[in-house]
Amino acid sequence: MKALKYILFLLLILFIGLSIYVAVQPNSFEVTRTKTINAPSSVVYNNIIDFKNWESWSSWVEADPDMVLTLPEKTRGIDGSYKWEDADGIGTMKTIDTKANEVIVQEMQFADFPKSDITWNLKDNTNGTTDVTWSISGKDLPFGFKAFSAFMGGMEKQIGPHYERSLEKLDSVLVADMSKYSVNVEGITQHGGGFYLYNTTSCKMEDFKQKMQDMLPKVGGYAIANNITMAGKPFVIYHKWDVENNAVMFSCCVPTTSKIVTNDPDILTGQIEPFKAVKTVLHGDYDNLKEAWEKAMAYIAENNLVQPENGMAIETYTTDPISTPNPAEWTTEIYLEVE
Repeated sequence: MKALKYILFLLLILFIGLSIYVAVQPNSFEVTRTKTINAPSSVVYNNIIDFKNWESWSSWVEADPDMVLTLPEKTRGIDGSYKWEDADGIGTMKTIDTKANEVIVQEMQFADFPKSDITWNLKDNTNGTTDVTWSISGKDLPFGFKAFSAFMGGMEKQIGPHYERSLEKLDSVLVADMSKYSVNVEGITQHGGGFYLYNTTSCKMEDFKQKMQDMLPKVGGYAIANNITMAGKPFVIYHKWDVENNAVMFSCCVPTTSKIVTNDPDILTGQIEPFKAVKTVLHGDYDNLKEAWEKAMAYIAENNLVQPENGMAIETYTTDPISTPNPAEWTTEIYLEVE
């Protein structure tokens, strides 16, 4: 009997000690992780802001394949939400505030524990990447929550590794999504031709991309500054592509509704006569243009078509980095003149 009393007394002491330990734990918590994501901030934002995307990179889903996710009608933007259920209970997440491409504020409720605040901060880098900082915090924590947290090793141990893994997966998902592309040779079509403004140059092939990026905005800027109506999307005309001598000659152009007399010696006016062409469409990054051109040339050869000497070779950028930063959404049309 005395032994039993002694055991009960020890248990009581242990219980009191544990209670004191839990009671002195902080009444608030915050867990933060930052990772550089290899995607522009708008691409990162557009993924995070829609809960239907979270399953693909959530570390919790990866760790628990039996977790059940429920998506309501509204998953994107303010008041967008989702619910999950696992062996530990039911949780909900809701977006309560945003600043496009910069900040997302959310609220999480799990089981009977108090609500937690979630914040995403996105910071653009000059190299096209984004520093993503993901934080969760809570305050005025009740005894039960502190006890749960203490016995589970603390919120850093519970959440930190999941945040790190989720950010790693988010990076991988976005890089893979941005790499998607397709090439489609649509066959014979008629290019309508028309008037255009342009500047022109020649350079080494390795300098072509930078030259084009410098020149095309100047033509478009001239049109805008002089209230000139553009009749379509910008394009490049290739006059010469000399692999043997590592040289390319090209013009950066914007179409106009009529012939324009310019007052800038570097901005000229041209006209394309309508012509028959093989049309090829690339959906995706410009890194895939080489494949698109090769498929277009193969189509010409397979169908016994002839390209006239000094025939037109045009790339039209129907969507580009200015209109959308996601390379998977860029569309380029290639027109190669044939007889």
